[in-house]
Amino acid sequence: MEQNKYYNKIKPRRLEKLIADVAEGQAGALEQLYDSIKTPVYSYALSLTKNAFDAEDVTHDCVVKVYQSSATYKANGKPMAWILTIAKNLCYTKFNAAKKVVDLSEEDWQNMFASRSDMDAEDRLVVSACLQILSDEERQAVVLHAVGGLKHREIAKMTDLPLSTVLSRYNRALDKLKKALAKE
Repeated sequence: MEQNKYYNKIKPRRLEKLIADVAEGQAGALEQLYDSIKTPVYSYALSLTKNAFDAEDVTHDCVVKVYQSSATYKANGKPMAWILTIAKNLCYTKFNAAKKVVDLSEEDWQNMFASRSDMDAEDRLVVSACLQILSDEERQAVVLHAVGGLKHREIAKMTDLPLSTVLSRYNRALDKLKKALAKE
């Protein structure tokens, strides 16, 4: 099975094992869990908040929440969906608290991604293009699928949308990205 080059997908069983290890307080488990989820959680949070600082806050808050909730997690084969739901809820909490979304200039996007050591230059270019070209809904579909590793039906359930709407947004987003990349 071919892996998505923009996301080193951790297998659900391995992620569930890490969550169980965190719940048991095993040494190094939280660090391994953080390393496994930081990129998809950050990318998803950034797609919602459109603010690098808020996305970093959500990423760290999400890891703390996963740590706090690890003992109550019920393994269902979809740990990333559970984690990204936590991230989504934290984003919405942040929106409600701040009641604002900050738009970044192209230069700000470039500077923000330049400092990310967990993303190579190609990853930064793709994510930056995604965030700038796509609508909020399209961006969410792409980030959840391509970076978060969720299946389209999982995204539909998570966002309370019909599967056909999720697929339509995802395909429309890919078309936009292909056209934009072909121009460059």
